[in-house]
Amino acid sequence: MAQPRPSSSRTTTRTVEPSSGSAVGARAVPPPENGDVAGLGKPRAAAFAAPAFILIAVFLVFPALWTLYLGMTNFRLTGFAALNPQFVGIDNYVEALTDPQFLNSLGLTLLFVLGSALIGQSMLGFAVAWMMTRVSKPVRAVVEFFVLLAWIIPSSVSTFLWIALLDRSDGTLNLLLNTPGTAWLLQYPMQSIIVFNTWAGTAFSMLLFSSALASVPPSQLESARMVGAGAWAQLRDVIFPHIRGHLLTNTLLITLWTFNVFTPYLLTAGGPDGKSEILPVFIYRLALRDGLLGQGAAISLIMIIINLVIALVYLRLLREKKQ
Repeated sequence: MAQPRPSSSRTTTRTVEPSSGSAVGARAVPPPENGDVAGLGKPRAAAFAAPAFILIAVFLVFPALWTLYLGMTNFRLTGFAALNPQFVGIDNYVEALTDPQFLNSLGLTLLFVLGSALIGQSMLGFAVAWMMTRVSKPVRAVVEFFVLLAWIIPSSVSTFLWIALLDRSDGTLNLLLNTPGTAWLLQYPMQSIIVFNTWAGTAFSMLLFSSALASVPPSQLESARMVGAGAWAQLRDVIFPHIRGHLLTNTLLITLWTFNVFTPYLLTAGGPDGKSEILPVFIYRLALRDGLLGQGAAISLIMIIINLVIALVYLRLLREKKQ
């Protein structure tokens, strides 16, 4: 029978060095002097980022430079100018800025953005999102389904539906309003494309504002109600301060999207007599139908500048909000 070994009175101690991953005694590792935090090395890091830079160069930088070049020439789709375009400097830009048709198209575009993006999609989207916070879940699900349905339907399909709705002879709207013979697309072309684009794009604003309203602390709303604040006071003093960033983001995105949208062409083709010819449709007619690529490119560059101005204004407002 094995006897138990008597314990030794002498104990052995071992010093344990703190590991680099332990919370106690961990020493911060300084960043490498060459700035290579990932440890890839410059060749491998360049190879890793190369696909993104190639895509940016092919789909953004090159088209922008090509547009700038075309805008300074008399390039046409056909004829002698298509084979041997001549450099004309800023003549296309001067001609565009003094062209009554361009100025009319620019004014129609600003009206279209104001009516469809700012008043239509933004305000209607917020109103729907606000009302959805006060109804039951089944009602909210039904409303959100139909709003999203208008957003996800392809443009060609939704345009066909609206043509059937606004048709002069057998249109559904004339049947509902008992206004036979009213040609909505001919008599009210701008109003038609504003309502059409609002109907098609409100879902994005509704979803964004729904997410923003969900982040408002309920305790603050309850406190506002307890002191007798009405709906407008709650919006002004509690909700808007919390969702200002979302409001600016939504305004920027839908403004740029509406400013550059081409879908109304499917509904009115810019007519009648240019009464609904917003800038994207005007550029399409000028460059592709009339073949004046040089002038079309010049107006495209003007549109890019306007988009940059809109984005810079948004960034300035967002910076002021953060301060």
